[in-house]
Amino acid sequence: MSLTAPLICLNDISFHYPGGKQIFEDLNLDFFNGERLGMLAPNGSGKTTLFHIIMGLLKPDAGAIEIFGKSMKSEKDFEGIRPQIGLLFQDADDQLFSPTVLEDVAFGPLNLGKTKEEAIEISLKTLRFLGLENFEDRITFKLSGGEKRLVSLATVLAMEPEILLLDEPTTGLDMKTRSTLMSILQNLDMSYILISHEFDFLEPTTEKIYTIDNRKIIVDEEFHIHQHEHAHRLGAHPHKHE
Repeated sequence: MSLTAPLICLNDISFHYPGGKQIFEDLNLDFFNGERLGMLAPNGSGKTTLFHIIMGLLKPDAGAIEIFGKSMKSEKDFEGIRPQIGLLFQDADDQLFSPTVLEDVAFGPLNLGKTKEEAIEISLKTLRFLGLENFEDRITFKLSGGEKRLVSLATVLAMEPEILLLDEPTTGLDMKTRSTLMSILQNLDMSYILISHEFDFLEPTTEKIYTIDNRKIIVDEEFHIHQHEHAHRLGAHPHKHE
């Protein structure tokens, strides 16, 4: 893979759910190393579906997927790249399943072949980075919603992925935890795609903001975002609101 090749390349992706409407039609996306990309679009536009296609959890009807310069065609292809892409689910309860925080965070490193000692060291380091010192023995299901969200992020970061896919990470967060998460992302040296319906969270944490319109991804040169949080394909052209 050349130094300038995208980490993720989606070419002419089309997808619909069985018996449902068309979600994507000839959708294209190039995501490069070092990018911090925001995705702002209405509910039901396919943002989460996009992540599931990238991870190979859903198979498109048509189109081609390349990740790290390799064509993704089979489940085996996706199995080979999933450890390098950390997916943060929208619901933290879908990500946490072990009795204690340390067990949850260490699960990924252990699954990647780390020794128990190495997994514990990585987990404690990750928890410290997220400001979760002394959380290792906490009971997972007794955590607050915001604590669960940060521990979920810890389980992803502990696997030391090359790319993060963050699906509505601010859902259900109080202002303090939201501010903490914003600071973490601003100081994170990692390529990521961040889905959010909150422009004021995307603006300081991403360098580009795209949207999904008419079943395609629209790049920020083609639409204009207002502080009152909506997007449309008008760019810099003068326009009025009714």
